[in-house]
Amino acid sequence: MATESDGEEEGKLIGGNQHLVVDDDLREMAKKAAWSVSSCKSGNGVQSIRDDNLDTYWQSDGAQPHLVNIQFQKKVKLQLVVMYVDFKLDESYTPSKVSIRAGDGFHNLKEIKTVELVKPVGWMYIPLSGTEPRDAFLNTFMLQIAIISNHLNGRDTHVRQIKVYGPRPNPIPHQPFQFTSREFITYSSIR
Repeated sequence: MATESDGEEEGKLIGGNQHLVVDDDLREMAKKAAWSVSSCKSGNGVQSIRDDNLDTYWQSDGAQPHLVNIQFQKKVKLQLVVMYVDFKLDESYTPSKVSIRAGDGFHNLKEIKTVELVKPVGWMYIPLSGTEPRDAFLNTFMLQIAIISNHLNGRDTHVRQIKVYGPRPNPIPHQPFQFTSREFITYSSIR
């Protein structure tokens, strides 16, 4: 799986990584989704958390919790949520408690994980997998990231980037092993 943050206790993520490092067997799933937010300041909307620019950010505008909704057209397998937040730049706008929820839609979202961020600076990795091997990924139509509270009792929040990863599918269906080169894939079946 992805590289862990500097320190991790039960439900607490400390530190962060300056460089995004994700395993090759994961792929970014967010391009297949419709993104929305509960509120935003003008010029700091949902496009700011998807633009691959760490200098831009989504800024909420309203009462907590602040929500980022990620809806897929079909059920997808998800394994990891990665957020870029920066306590040094954003101070009281930095999230301190984040809840990840999943379901078929707004009507049946269930909390999957709650994480406390302790003065985060960088990429924060939030695995969606459970403790058992059969819980290696989350199968869902919708993911909701809820910012429950901010550092220093801040009201609005800044999130600089969010990425969602799922397992990379095997290019050949019903094949137990994965070929990695184009040449192997070409000769993997007999006509």
